[in-house]
Amino acid sequence: MGVGVVAVWCAAAMALVVTADVKELSITTIKQEPYVMSRGSELEGYCIDLIAQLSTQLGFKYKLHLVKDHRYGALDPSGTWNGMMGEVVRGEADLAVAPLTVTAVREQFVDMTAPFIQTGLSFLLQQGGASEGGASEGGAFSLLAPFTSDLWAGLLLAFLLTGLCMVLVGRISPTEWAEPQTDEHSFTFLHSFWYITGALTLQGAGPHPKALSGRVIGAIWWLFAILLLASYFGNLHLMLHSNNKPPHIKTFEDLANQDVTDYGTVDGGSTMSFFKLSKNPVYRRMYEHMERRKSFVSSMEEGVRRAQEGNFAFIGEAVSLDLAVARHCKLSRSKDVIAMRAYAIAAPLGSPLLKNLSVAVLRLSESGELAYLRDKWWASSCKDAEPPAGGALRAQDLRGLFLLLGLGLALGLLLGLVELLSRARSRAKDSKKSCCSVLTWELNQRFGSKAPSAEQN
Repeated sequence: MGVGVVAVWCAAAMALVVTADVKELSITTIKQEPYVMSRGSELEGYCIDLIAQLSTQLGFKYKLHLVKDHRYGALDPSGTWNGMMGEVVRGEADLAVAPLTVTAVREQFVDMTAPFIQTGLSFLLQQGGASEGGASEGGAFSLLAPFTSDLWAGLLLAFLLTGLCMVLVGRISPTEWAEPQTDEHSFTFLHSFWYITGALTLQGAGPHPKALSGRVIGAIWWLFAILLLASYFGNLHLMLHSNNKPPHIKTFEDLANQDVTDYGTVDGGSTMSFFKLSKNPVYRRMYEHMERRKSFVSSMEEGVRRAQEGNFAFIGEAVSLDLAVARHCKLSRSKDVIAMRAYAIAAPLGSPLLKNLSVAVLRLSESGELAYLRDKWWASSCKDAEPPAGGALRAQDLRGLFLLLGLGLALGLLLGLVELLSRARSRAKDSKKSCCSVLTWELNQRFGSKAPSAEQN
């Protein structure tokens, strides 16, 4: 038996001894969505599921309690730790399982496992502030900005279909074209498309339809054009003249180089300390801006609320901001992430559990369990959210208008066929011919076929 195999066997035996000796672990945690949340008299969340997974892997029992002072843990002026850190340092808890950031100071007083979440600093804005820019940046194509490309394609298709329907009704309806053999057809392709083009400019270009079927299509197209123009100019006004639209911001440097959108972070937190102690001139300038404007917030909830109100960027840990984006559909997070950091489990210095816990966390990560828990508790409710005010309208936003036009075109064509059928029945009765033969002759005459007269035997 090799030395390596013996070492592995001994390590496994030691792990079994350690977990066997621990009757019940005391675990401290803190309420924070979605890590730990109340569900009636029980607790649920990411950290609750993580503890259950670790318990299953290592075979230990545990008793969970919430930290008494509702704090994560920091050194007070007398050098005493408070919060979850204090409970672990004083031996009141065997483990602290929560979104506890790994820092150099904490590592001096407790042992921390392999990270179960990797994160960093980013910022949160109302949707549009971190976008590709508004209509004012579109240059020569800014007039196209109120509608998306798929909506423009839909409008072109609607224009062509309406013109074609006008042509068909103009040929089918006897009121519009009474005698195909002698009269000139007034609604050609050119006339039809000129008529609907005039409606788009609200000019009413002639000739105008005389038949009921043609007037129905004309009325529906006019209604479609008026509502379409109202949507276009209304959205163009919002995109060009919105005073509270955030500037084009994608990175921390963009945020630092503008004065329109204010920004801040939680007062006294680790994020504020990062900017305060940073040697990077951009981050130092950002801290000085926040200090000068007094734009710090008392909590993450206040920062998210101010970001929702607009014209404010809230700086915080990316993983927490992702949760805010999943819960509040008007917010978006910048893709720029700085100052990478991690969340880990804290245990007393020299704890025999540390090595086994770190290995178990790594196994959960490699098996995809941690990714599954992340997707489970950060699930977004904004998949069907409406676009932000001032954004380009999509085809689905005007689907009711397209449906109205489609129904109007179908009704117009149906009325045109009814008019022609009525005329065919009347002529068939007078000439003692079958209605089908007269109707076929009428259609042949109207669509260019050289057919003999229905009056001939």
